[in-house]
Formats: sequence, C-alpha cells, structure tokens
Amino acid sequence: MPEAFEIVEVNTEVVNCNGSGGPLGHPSVYLNLEPKGEIMCPYCSRLFKRVMDR
Repeated sequence: MPEAFEIVEVNTEVVNCNGSGGPLGHPSVYLNLEPKGEIMCPYCSRLFKRVMDR
C-alpha cells in the first residue's frame, strides 16, 4: 500500500473524493470504508478513516 498523502477522519461509511476539486482534482469517486473502516483513494492517495462520534 502506498503512503497516504493525507489522512481524513470521517464518521460515515461512504465518502466522496474529488481530489479537492479545481485544476488539481480528479474524477469524483465514492469510496466504501467497510469492512476495515478505512480506504485509500486510488487517484490521490488520501486515506479516509472512520472514527466514532465523539
């Protein structure tokens, strides 16, 4: 697994990543964090981690 570009904590099972939009963005993709509770975007290498509500 490549190194994460950025770690983003979320409290949902599905996230949308577009590479932050703008000229440096990428196509919008929906990523399912289950069953591990985390997933890396295949385009920009952002790592999304599910955290419980605090």
